[in-house]
Amino acid sequence: MTRKSNFGKLIIIMSLVMGALSLSLMLISNEREKNNNQSITIDLSTMQLVQLEGPRDGDPIAVVDTTLGEVRFRLYPEYSPNAVANFVSLAESGYYDNTYVFDSKQGAYSSMGAPNPDGSVNGGFSQDQERVKRELHQNLWPFRGAVCLFSNTYEQTFKQKVLGGGTYYVGSRFTLLNSVKFDEEFSAEIRESSINKKLAEAFIKKGGIPNFSQQVTIIGQTYEGFDVVDKLASLETKNTGKYDAPAEEVKINSVKIEKYSSAEASSSAAE
Repeated sequence: MTRKSNFGKLIIIMSLVMGALSLSLMLISNEREKNNNQSITIDLSTMQLVQLEGPRDGDPIAVVDTTLGEVRFRLYPEYSPNAVANFVSLAESGYYDNTYVFDSKQGAYSSMGAPNPDGSVNGGFSQDQERVKRELHQNLWPFRGAVCLFSNTYEQTFKQKVLGGGTYYVGSRFTLLNSVKFDEEFSAEIRESSINKKLAEAFIKKGGIPNFSQQVTIIGQTYEGFDVVDKLASLETKNTGKYDAPAEEVKINSVKIEKYSSAEASSSAAE
């Protein structure tokens, strides 16, 4: 009788331990999800593909003059406020004048805005303009012509290493996306795996790099100068171990921040 009683007690104790363990694992899982800033939740009922629309009068734009031509893109301070503010501040200070295009990835994208031809930034990551928290938004996607910022560093506390989470940072250098090739097989894969039919068709029609979705901070969308976007992404290059650097020097002459004017755009198109 005593043996049965002890056995019964053991079963109860083990059940309580396993129950507590399951609860602990569930709490840790929930905590990981809560702390995980590596992705965002997409609300399809409110998502707007704003990059499919052209700029409107008064919208902030950037005019990037390079040695290969000019690119104009609409900025999105309403969706990536800190990153856009950092970019605008640097542009208005003249920081981007005479900086380098330092990476050209086989027609997919080009990266630029570095003060040194090897893509390095003076002073490393200690400068405030190199430590802007990554911003993701459900309305911004890596379509062809998107202007984005790659993460340059990542930090985790000990607690975050256990429970998940951490902080990604972006900086001054920016990237103009061109597009990967959308053949029939890849297009079918995008349609099958996309969270939204309209989003899938936008990628297939407009082009871009779907794998970057909700991984990079997007600050703008090109509306003029796609021929230059193509050229910058398709340069003859030499591999430096870190980047596919242009074989011949390509630079940004200047970056100007302006307000979009449909009247001025129509006048320029007519000339």
